[in-house]
Amino acid sequence: MSRYQALAASYDDLTVDVGYRCRADYLERLFRKSAIPVRTVLDLACGTGTMACLLAQRGYAVVATDASEEMLTQAMTKAAALPERPPLFLHQSMARLRLLEPVDAVICTLDAINYLTRPAELQETFRRVFRWLRPGGQFIFDVNTPYKLRRMDRQIYMDETEESLCVWRTFFSEKRQVCTYQVDLFSLRPDGAWDRSFEEHRERAWTEEELRQALAEAGFQAVKLTGDLTSRPPKPEEDRWIITAVRPAEKRN
Repeated sequence: MSRYQALAASYDDLTVDVGYRCRADYLERLFRKSAIPVRTVLDLACGTGTMACLLAQRGYAVVATDASEEMLTQAMTKAAALPERPPLFLHQSMARLRLLEPVDAVICTLDAINYLTRPAELQETFRRVFRWLRPGGQFIFDVNTPYKLRRMDRQIYMDETEESLCVWRTFFSEKRQVCTYQVDLFSLRPDGAWDRSFEEHRERAWTEEELRQALAEAGFQAVKLTGDLTSRPPKPEEDRWIITAVRPAEKRN
């Protein structure tokens, strides 16, 4: 079963503690520091579209992409309730990004970049983001840190709602620098019985040096790494980094 095929319908109920509005506020503070006005935003790997819809409600023209058809189905259902200017959703993987026109800012939230487990995938994704970002625009993304992913080795986590039970078993490979999530999802059916589904997810523990190098090779400058939802440098035991990078403005003759 593909990633998020089963989880898509339960994803929002299982992630109620994410704090999307606080994250949207943080992104807007960064947008205000951009060298160019931010009117158009790409939400890369948008999932069920919560952030894309929040930014659309705040007046941004949003394009949102994701590789999961099931997650996009949830996102489009959510966007249908917006009174005007819903996001434009596209079915694309990160490394296959292709837009109709450049955008003023690109965001990628909730550790989607960790799902790029091969250096070639990471480099191609950054290269394509650079291609579709206007000169002077910001690329803002976050990652689960190596510290967090190593700490998750051989752990069991459980999320529960009245209609679903999700059990995560995690294993970290030092050789591959990859954390594997084995996910069992139990969903309540209308007849009172339960369906069981299984998915396997993998996240790469990218180091700061690897991320900076890949961004530089793609052409980005002014790379900054902070702790989660803050402007301070990350602590050694930080669970999430936020990285901002800028596509340089074009030189005038």
